[in-house]
Amino acid sequence: MSAASPARPAVAAHGWVRALLVVLAGVIAMAVVAGLGLWAAGAADLPAGAFPRVVAATLVTAVGGTVELSGNAGGLAGSDAALDVVPLSVTLTGALVVAAGFLRPLRHRAVAGAAELAGWAVRIAVLWVAALLALAFSARQTFTLSLGDLGQDALGDLGDLFGVSPQVGFTTDVAATVFSGLLWLAGVLVLALLVARGAPLPGRLLRFQESVRPAAYAMVALLLACVVLGVVVGLVVAATRGHASETFAVILLGLPNLVWLALTIGLGATWNGRVEGPFGLPMPQVLDEVLRGRDVSAVNLGTLAEQDGRWWWLVVADAVLLLAAAFVAARRSPARVRPWQHAVRLAVALALTVLMICLLGRISARYGVSVLGIGDLGGGLGGELFLRPEVGSALGLALLWGLVTGFLGALAARRTRHRGEAPPRPHPG
Repeated sequence: MSAASPARPAVAAHGWVRALLVVLAGVIAMAVVAGLGLWAAGAADLPAGAFPRVVAATLVTAVGGTVELSGNAGGLAGSDAALDVVPLSVTLTGALVVAAGFLRPLRHRAVAGAAELAGWAVRIAVLWVAALLALAFSARQTFTLSLGDLGQDALGDLGDLFGVSPQVGFTTDVAATVFSGLLWLAGVLVLALLVARGAPLPGRLLRFQESVRPAAYAMVALLLACVVLGVVVGLVVAATRGHASETFAVILLGLPNLVWLALTIGLGATWNGRVEGPFGLPMPQVLDEVLRGRDVSAVNLGTLAEQDGRWWWLVVADAVLLLAAAFVAARRSPARVRPWQHAVRLAVALALTVLMICLLGRISARYGVSVLGIGDLGGGLGGELFLRPEVGSALGLALLWGLVTGFLGALAARRTRHRGEAPPRPHPG
């Protein structure tokens, strides 16, 4: 008989094959969502078989990568183009799939060594870099534009006379894409460990899970609830008001951009922006009406309510959602945690969430062409769209809302059984 080997802690199987599956699942899911959204937006009709390259560029921007626009219209003409927007529907899809794949082999365990977690994350990161390089090198394309097709017949004739054919293309900054993509991946993996109650942590970090995980889970639930409500509203709009393809394009590409913007506006935040020229925001139409003009406009509850008084309901919606998030956070915390502690934790978590929305929700787009000085850059042949938040006031309001709703949610949860507590034993009769 052989001597029994000493017992060893079970280690989840998370080698290179499983890491490859996680990366492939994330990239494929993002590509499907981006492809369907671009197809609904009409990008499938782009010339020269550019559709797959546009999908790749969309995935690059979704993980924080840089897509650079370029223009060349010859010596007699000038062109200018820039685009800075994150398609958050694609970003959210990739984050959910990658996080689920990262956590799956770690489930049903209370503790994991730091070396084990780091090794599992490094395997995913190495293959993720390979995927980023493939996307960055494939996201390159050049388009030739006709000035006549832009609605400027006189300039179209001049362009034909002088042989001017404006070209607009896009390429990627490979180094910036890899760096930003790795930061995105690190954020997704860290957030997955913070949010998932069943995810193991190194022993030294276990004392922080009671103060961090409930609030982090509540904020992720809040953001996802906003997206679900946005999907319901979008489907209703598509079914009742027409323009179904445009609505589905918004849902599949930029729905979180809109609903998370609405979340901050409901808290009282202000965004500044302008819409000029052919650019526009497909939904809601009132947002485009507020921003369109030559001057910078403020987007907040007051300016939106001037167009439609129903926008005041955003305050009610935010209050309900935040109270529900605070209640969930309190229920997932030990009963010994005091209400003021819940309030502080939720305030900090909400402020960080709003900061994330402010950083990711910025929009900037510009395009212009001029021929012989006719149709100057940014004029009749061009346009501009930008939207930027007032970060300081948004964070201050988030802290205030978090303190109030966190305290009220904790009070509401005091009479309920908290997660992990045993039910009270009945008294003997």
